[in-house]
Amino acid sequence: VDASNIERNLYLTTQLLELGIPVVIALNMMDVIEKAGDRIDIERLKKELKCDVVKTTALKGIGSMEVAEKAAVYARQRPECELPHVFCGSGEHALAHIEEAIEDRVEKKLLRFYAVKLFERDEKVIAHLALPRDIAAHIEKHITDCEREMDDDAESIITNQRYAFVSHVTE
Repeated sequence: VDASNIERNLYLTTQLLELGIPVVIALNMMDVIEKAGDRIDIERLKKELKCDVVKTTALKGIGSMEVAEKAAVYARQRPECELPHVFCGSGEHALAHIEEAIEDRVEKKLLRFYAVKLFERDEKVIAHLALPRDIAAHIEKHITDCEREMDDDAESIITNQRYAFVSHVTE
């Protein structure tokens, strides 16, 4: 993650975290941040994102070994990951219903990923899961209810809530 452009980079990070795999963030270009007199609260970032964050400066080789060592430990141990609370309100409500509808059809660690993709009406995921009509209709009802309540389309709801979360984290 480019520390000098953290908001844009954390949007992608929220998507990666949904994959349910352990993540170590290499917060790069910290020398630029510190030289400018700015500060990033690493502990708060870890708490909000529910993953490890290591300050790095790639050009100087600072922190790279620590990131690699942590990633290697995670690869060996494969710990369960807690997901950050990215979504809220009726968006989270709809996602919870979608998760409940598909929990016996996908791996537990990928439940949030699939729920978000179904909420966004991702055609590849819909085809891959090949849900029975009654379950697909149940999911669609929750999506349309949320769209009506938030007066927006599903994809925009997900995008806006991701950006709101990133904005909260980077305050």
